[in-house]
Amino acid sequence: MRIAIVDYGSGNLRSVSKVVEKVAPLGTTIEVTALPENVMKADRVIFPGQGAMPDCIANLRRTGLEEAVRDAVKNKPFFAVCIGEQMLFTHSEEGDVGGLDIFKGNVVRFPSNQTDLSGARLKVPQMGWNRVSQRIPHRMWNGISDGAWFYFVHSYYVVPEDPSLIAGVTFYGKEVTVAVAKDNVFATQFHPEKSAAAGLALYANFLTWNPD
Repeated sequence: MRIAIVDYGSGNLRSVSKVVEKVAPLGTTIEVTALPENVMKADRVIFPGQGAMPDCIANLRRTGLEEAVRDAVKNKPFFAVCIGEQMLFTHSEEGDVGGLDIFKGNVVRFPSNQTDLSGARLKVPQMGWNRVSQRIPHRMWNGISDGAWFYFVHSYYVVPEDPSLIAGVTFYGKEVTVAVAKDNVFATQFHPEKSAAAGLALYANFLTWNPD
């Protein structure tokens, strides 16, 4: 089995690779790659990243990886993380830039004046651990308890037009979509590679997930 981790010039790729290595079966090839042909040849694709949406979209197109990513979205198990999830949507308020439009919806910023249930001001970005409630049963959630803790670093989040896409939510001033799923695509706003046992389980599930 060949796993491609898409390198379009964003950060955090090595930490993703190290975590995937921990849970991968013997004989698995794991490659951080900026070459479209390697993404096309992979059996499964991980699309992570961090940074500003305009730069990430520009880098994806500059490197020639956009076509390979679109092909993977259509044809093989595909796991997007953080800015990778955001890039799947139509438009982002960050830089007023268009995304890949795989899923209809927008990426919006947390309001600066939001508060928690006690009335205390919440910081933007959300940075740290938060619980994730599972909205749909999915094989990617296997062995992960509903309400498990995951690690977040983000100022923006996705708002899908189709609510059936929503696979997981968290509460940060209000209910926020933090996982989406459709067919062979699963995507999260949180960072599984920074989320201890629950994150390891999510990557392990991805390596054995065979979408119908």
